[in-house]
Order: sequence, then C-alpha cells, then structure tokens
Amino acid sequence: MDLNLAGQVAFITGASKGIGYQVAKHLGDEGVTCVITGRDDDNLQKAAKELSEATGQEVVGYAGDMSKSEDVERCVQAALEKFGKIDILVTCAGSSPGGLLEELTDEQWHSSLNLKFMGYVRSVRAVVPQMVKQGKGTIILVVGNDGLKPSFWEMTAGAANAADLNFASSIADQYGPKGVRVNTVNPGPVDTDRWDTLEKAFARDMGVSQDEARKAAERSVPIGRITQPEEVAALVTMLCSDRVGAVHGAHIPIDGAQRKPLMER
Repeated sequence: MDLNLAGQVAFITGASKGIGYQVAKHLGDEGVTCVITGRDDDNLQKAAKELSEATGQEVVGYAGDMSKSEDVERCVQAALEKFGKIDILVTCAGSSPGGLLEELTDEQWHSSLNLKFMGYVRSVRAVVPQMVKQGKGTIILVVGNDGLKPSFWEMTAGAANAADLNFASSIADQYGPKGVRVNTVNPGPVDTDRWDTLEKAFARDMGVSQDEARKAAERSVPIGRITQPEEVAALVTMLCSDRVGAVHGAHIPIDGAQRKPLMER
C-alpha cells in the first residue's frame, strides 16, 4: 500500500536508537526526509548515516536536549531553514526512572516530568505554528502505556505519560480544525536498550534476577512476548498517512494487551 508520504519532511526526537530510529527508517522507506535529534552527537550522526544509506533518503541529525527549550527551538529552526517545512512530528525522546515511591527523589520526579512531559510540550510548541501556517500536519507522541495503565513501579513515567495523553487530547481539539492531526501511540515493554536498563532496575528493586524480571514482563503480556521497536514504528508510519486521516485524538496501545499487575506480583 502506498501511504502517500513521499516528499514529506519528518522531525523525530530521540531517534539515534530504539523506537525513534526505527520510525526514521520506516518513514525513510516511504520516501520521507527525516530530521532526527538526540543528545549524543556522535551516536546521532552515526545513526543518520546508517539511516540514509538504508533508505536512500536524506537524513539529517541535529544534536539537542529536549529538556531545554533553547535546544528544541534551535533544532526545529535548523530543520525549517534547511527544508522549508515540517510535515510530521514524532516525539520519542525521554525516559523516566523506575522505582518505588519511598525511594524516588524529588529530582527524579522533576527529571521525568521535565523531559518526558515538558520535552513533548516544547517540541509541539516549536513545530505546530508552521503546520498551522501550511494548513496541514501530523503529530504523533510516543507515550508509554503506563499513562493508561498505572504501575506502582513506573510512577514517574506514568505521571508524565498521563500528562502527555491529556496534552495530546487538548491539542487535538485545538489544532484539528486547522488541519493538524494529533494521536498518541502507547507501547508497553519494547525490546530496546532502554528496556534492558529498566529490566535491570526492576530486577534490583524486586530482588530478582534479570532473567526473572524478563519473564515477569512476558508473563504480563497475554501474547507472551514484549513488543519489537519495528512494530511500534510500523504503527506510527501508518498513522502519518492520510489514508487513515480520520484517526485523530486517539490513544492507541501497542503492548500485547499487557496487564501491569501481573508483572509486579
């Protein structure tokens, strides 16, 4: 199926690896020019080169920290100066510390909300005026399923992600009439480097081995496995297409119907 995305420009945060990297690859395969961001410039430029070679499309990396407004604005402005437009925004940047309430510090709560929530706010705020001006755009926030399914071990992420969902619903109402579609994609455990880090932390806090932590995660998913980043990217890519143009203001889980309490028993 031709998704009619060729010639569009996408701005993807947190794309030097993991889900964001795969989103850039899938969009590139559809003929989309991608601007990717990340905090580590060496890894970012390596990823941009790999993605360009794999897709045959131009991929540009701008290093920046989405927890800083000036970095977000600088990266977005650079993309607009180079390509003249941004048709698609996909936010993937940011992670939140796992942990139990009595062990989480104020700094960890602030860090989670500043990057995982405010980083998304900053990205949308920087991009959406140009989308409104051109009368069309697509915004997809990749928001963990703990925003929909509370977890006592993922409270900082859950709080930030629940805020993201509310934010997305609000801007869908505001900008839908102006031609900008807004949706969220909500993965549970995804087989990335980030999940490996979380798995180790979960094992530490629950007093089990990492192998047992992995089995606990798989046990919480009725299909019996955790999600692959390519699966998330495929869903994001489809949602970017006007072929599903009536999908707007939606929060779409891609987590194998995970049941969080089963992981924490």
